[in-house]
Amino acid sequence: MTDDTRRTDGRGAAIDAEGVELTYADGTEAVKGIDLTVPEGEFFGFLGANGAGKTTTIKTFSTLLSPTAGSITVNGFDVRDEPRRVRETIGYMAQETSVDEELTARENIRFAARAYGVPKGERAERIDELLDLVDLADVGDKQAGEFSGGMKKRLDAATALVHDPPLVFLDEPTTGLDPKARNRLWEYFERINERGTTLFLTTQYLEEADQLCDRIAVIMGGEIVATGSPAELKRRVGGEILDVDVPAGEDARERAAEIAREGDVFDADADVAVTDDGISVTAERAREHGTDLLVALRDAGITVTGFNIRAPTLDDVFLAITGEELDSEERSADHDDVTGPEVTAE
Repeated sequence: MTDDTRRTDGRGAAIDAEGVELTYADGTEAVKGIDLTVPEGEFFGFLGANGAGKTTTIKTFSTLLSPTAGSITVNGFDVRDEPRRVRETIGYMAQETSVDEELTARENIRFAARAYGVPKGERAERIDELLDLVDLADVGDKQAGEFSGGMKKRLDAATALVHDPPLVFLDEPTTGLDPKARNRLWEYFERINERGTTLFLTTQYLEEADQLCDRIAVIMGGEIVATGSPAELKRRVGGEILDVDVPAGEDARERAAEIAREGDVFDADADVAVTDDGISVTAERAREHGTDLLVALRDAGITVTGFNIRAPTLDDVFLAITGEELDSEERSADHDDVTGPEVTAE
């Protein structure tokens, strides 16, 4: 195998990181000793709140930042010693699109093909293939400035794939998209993963991680605090979840949580947390004792406006692992498409 040969054979690690740290010049420790292996072909998710270290980590993996300590190999290449080799074998899709709005979709991809050194004789076929893959073939000759936000995101993804990289980094790629555009981009990501591309996704959207990822790592304060498949992480929470909506004011939610914790309603291992809407109780027999809690709250003069029993979700996993919820602003996208409706072929 020569130095120019892509070091992927379907059996190795797309990413192998050991003891990775990154401290900024002002002393901020953004990443603190991360150990992580991502096998080839996996759809891997990196989940965390703003400031948790997601983007810093992905930038060290993609050679945009140099780690302060530790070692990283990407597709078999060392990020410090062989950064050019790494960049030749990865795609990178950032939060903000990098398309040129004065160029057509086809011209944007052609420019990326030249930049990545795609052989001239292969470019036309590759451009057509990518336009079809991201459902932009019918508008390939329209200027990107006419596109909706979702269409620009898909075009951006196509440019990241122009050199057929075995690994693509997706740094919060659906931030700001309306639900329809986000779901369409999800379908595209699933499609390229099924073709064998390894995907490394950073996200704040719990639903996105649950829907797409084979495995997830939860990062908090620059450290990985949990890793596993969505199903494995949910099993760690255990039991059933009882959500009780309690109006805000006069410490009603804190009082309700105290009653759930200290009363005789649940077993001692029940987990009680105050949420944005009221309280959440995780217990093996939450369904059996839910009505007992309602009676106790009523007797304490606490108003209940909603009541639901359900299986654990990744929201519950994140709360159980980190002790905090993702802010509602972090979990919901802007439902207005700021760049207008999608254009259609004339």
